[in-house]
Parts: sequence; C-alpha cells; structure tokens
Amino acid sequence: MPLTAHTWPIAAALLPFAPERLGASSPDEERGRWARTFREVAEAGFEHVDLTDTWLPFGDLDRRQTSEMASTLSEAGLSAPSMSVIRRSVIDEADGDDHLAYSHRCIDVAAELGVGVVSVGLHRPLTAAQRGRLWFWTAEGHRDRSDDTDAWDLAVRRFSELGRHAEDAGLLLSLEMYEHTFLGSGESAVRLVEEIGSDVVGLNPDVGNIVRLHEPVEDWRELLRATLPYANYWHVKNYTRDEDPDAGFVSTVPTYLESGVIDYRTAMRMALDSGFRGVICTEHYGGDGLSMSAANREYLRERILPRDPVTGEGRSRVRQQLAAGAEA
Repeated sequence: MPLTAHTWPIAAALLPFAPERLGASSPDEERGRWARTFREVAEAGFEHVDLTDTWLPFGDLDRRQTSEMASTLSEAGLSAPSMSVIRRSVIDEADGDDHLAYSHRCIDVAAELGVGVVSVGLHRPLTAAQRGRLWFWTAEGHRDRSDDTDAWDLAVRRFSELGRHAEDAGLLLSLEMYEHTFLGSGESAVRLVEEIGSDVVGLNPDVGNIVRLHEPVEDWRELLRATLPYANYWHVKNYTRDEDPDAGFVSTVPTYLESGVIDYRTAMRMALDSGFRGVICTEHYGGDGLSMSAANREYLRERILPRDPVTGEGRSRVRQQLAAGAEA
C-alpha cells in the first residue's frame, strides 16, 4: 500500500483517559474498561492508537493480560503501532534501575502486541507544585545538570542497552524531546543520539514540549532542523505563545495543530525532506483531548500530508518504521 495522506498511520494518544490500575478488579471487568476506552478511540475515527502508559502501565502486564490486550485492540478495530513510556527516566537517582527494568518489559510487551516503535525519555514525575497548576509546565520541574557527565554517560549506556533490546525484538526506540533534560535542546538531543550510535535509536522531536515553556526557548524551526534527520516517531501538538520580552511576560495555551505557533505545514515538509517515515501520534492537554486529537488527525490528512505516494527522497540518519511505497 503506497504511503499517502490517507494511509499514513496517525495514532491517538491515551493522555485524555483516566489512569487504569492493574489488578483492581476482576479480569472481565478490567477487559471491559479497556474495551470502552478503545471503542471511544475508534468512534473518534482512529484506526491506530498509541499505547500511552499514563493510561495503563504496559510494562506490568502479565502474559494473560497481554493476550487480552491484543484481542481487545483487535475487537475494537484498532492497531497499536507505537507505545509511549512517560516519566520513567532511566537516570533517575532513586528509581532509575526500576525504570530501566520497566522499559525493558515495555519492549517485550510491545513486541508481543505488534508495536513497531517504543518512545522513552528522561522526563521525571511531576512535582507537587506542577500537579497543583492548571498547566503543569508553568511550575518548575526537574532539570538535568548539563555539567553532570556521569548522568550523561549513564543515559548513553542505558539507552544503548534498550536500543539493543529493541533491535533484537524487531522494534525501534525513540527518545522524546523534553524540556530541561539532556533531550531538551536540539544540540543536546542530537549529540545524545549520535553518541548512542545505533540506527535503531532515533528521536521523537516533540517540540511542543519546548515551545510551551514560560521562558525564552529555542525557535521551533531550529529545533526541527537539527532533530528531524534523526526522527523515527513523532508526538505532535501545538500551543499559542505570546511574548513581551520587555515585561518578562510569556503565555502559552494548548490549541489545534493549525492554530499554534508551530507551523506544521512547514514542519511536515521539513520532516519528509529529512526522510522521516514514522508513525505520528496526536497529543493534546485539556478539554476534550480525544476530539482535539481527531481534529488534528483530519488536519494532517486533509491539508498537510502528501496526497501522492511518498517516494524514497530524503535520507534519514536512522532506521524508519514505514517504507515509502510499502504497506504501513
């Protein structure tokens, strides 16, 4: 099947759904709740869903639950081309070892479910102050120290380990850009993936995580220009952004892809020219996030992605999940 605007896999993130606790009810009740969530996603017009672990800790599924997850997805008419592992930094001083083990289990579960890419990152759990804000990014969170060479080297070693596991399992690993971490700038993110040195390990250039900050930020064009040659998966979302540098004022609010400060028409053209052929995942915070994600999916399909089959032009520096002209 040629790769076009209408065949490109665009997955719904599960961020809008309340977290599920494993083992909190009988297996039938548990599966029933999963089915209701997937039915909502399908009824919003999605054929693909990102297995976002803020909804369910996928790395903690046992074999029975993994099998039931696969059948529940199938019954809803959904495929799961991607999995996002959120706030499980493998260099966390207290929980890094546990997060590394959990990420390995996520790769195993992803392989069982036919997922093609697992996205991981270095962002930490929200602080109490962040949880108390309307928009969590308006409060100070964790910052990786740029001069902490031991933490940097640990990130390289542990992501390399996860990359080897992903390759053995037939998957790709994607590193999510996130503010104030070693993946928080274009230069740092590229340096990290280059030091890892595996074409299985690429970047998830989620520049929305950067432009929403209430502080001076790197221009989104420069962020994408640096990172897209290494992109193998992509969380897309957008924000309005108003600045008055003289007054020290910045305000950002989530909005539709077409309405925010990031021009996704230009961004997608840059991505295709860089050889990006990965799954796109629509995210949104606030309000009816699923409907916003569905509207953003239609914006990408109807106005942004190419109607003609994508050809082999554009050379990525990492392995891609989708082949131009091949079935997604």
